[in-house]
Amino acid sequence: MLALTSALAAHPNAPDSLESVLERMDRTAESFRSFAADVRSVQHTAVIDEDDISTGTILLKRANRGIDVIIEFTAPDRKAISLHSQKAEIYYPKMRTVEEYDISRYRALADQFLLIGFGSSGKELASSYSMKVMGSDQVAGLQATRLELVPKSTEVLKNLKKLELWIPESADYPVQQKFYLAAGDYRLATYTNVKKNPPLSDSDLKLKVPKDVKRVFPQK
Repeated sequence: MLALTSALAAHPNAPDSLESVLERMDRTAESFRSFAADVRSVQHTAVIDEDDISTGTILLKRANRGIDVIIEFTAPDRKAISLHSQKAEIYYPKMRTVEEYDISRYRALADQFLLIGFGSSGKELASSYSMKVMGSDQVAGLQATRLELVPKSTEVLKNLKKLELWIPESADYPVQQKFYLAAGDYRLATYTNVKKNPPLSDSDLKLKVPKDVKRVFPQK
């Protein structure tokens, strides 16, 4: 009994197996329609060893043309990012300016990244990434299995070296994502107050800006 107690104390939260996590994702992928959560984003720049931390909310909805998403950061500075159809917009309220980008060439790739863990099936992930379980961690008050995903595409690897997903026990979505980028940079997103398939309208996903806002087109 003492030996068993000691063993459990040494390994209090064994991670789920890769198979069980992917099976849960497979079961719910087809029914995924939308997602809402609070988000904390950490953008790490390696060359200056600096973190840019922002908090806000995210709404994501599957549409016939792809994935629509809007992220509204409220602290430390207000900023909104919208991906809708073939267009990306970034709104800077202090400057009363919207930057508009044509993302038609990258729309399929953007949808793939947006859906990683949200509506993507285990089979889809396995076809695009080499995956393994890295352990079990406490994230946002939840015990979660940490998965490592390495892109199989050499083209994707040029920009994304690997990513990690933290999937809570008995859940089918990530509570945290970490994208390892070029030159040692990374982006870490942590989600709380998650709502799956909330009733979102198309207008909920549209950027709301004043009529007199200035629009700029950096690609031109």
